Amino acid sequence: MPYNSHKELPESVQNALPPKAQSIYLAAFNNAWDEYKDPKDRRGHQSHEEVAHKVAWSAVKQKYQKNANGMWSENV
Repeated sequence: MPYNSHKELPESVQNALPPKAQSIYLAAFNNAWDEYKDPKDRRGHQSHEEVAHKVAWSAVKQKYQKNANGMWSENV
């Protein structure tokens, strides 16, 4: 279930991340969705979707961080 737009992302992502971070999430999720479609390419018993979401959050965390008030901002 790759995403075509920010509007299709889970509400938790839309509500938490600024637009640029949502773009990173979307691209990383879609890439991981393609890359890890075969169960033998995944670790343990994680689902296809679970792996794609973990990869997407990891990509966001490379450029953004959650600050003390719970908002996400670009790393400086």
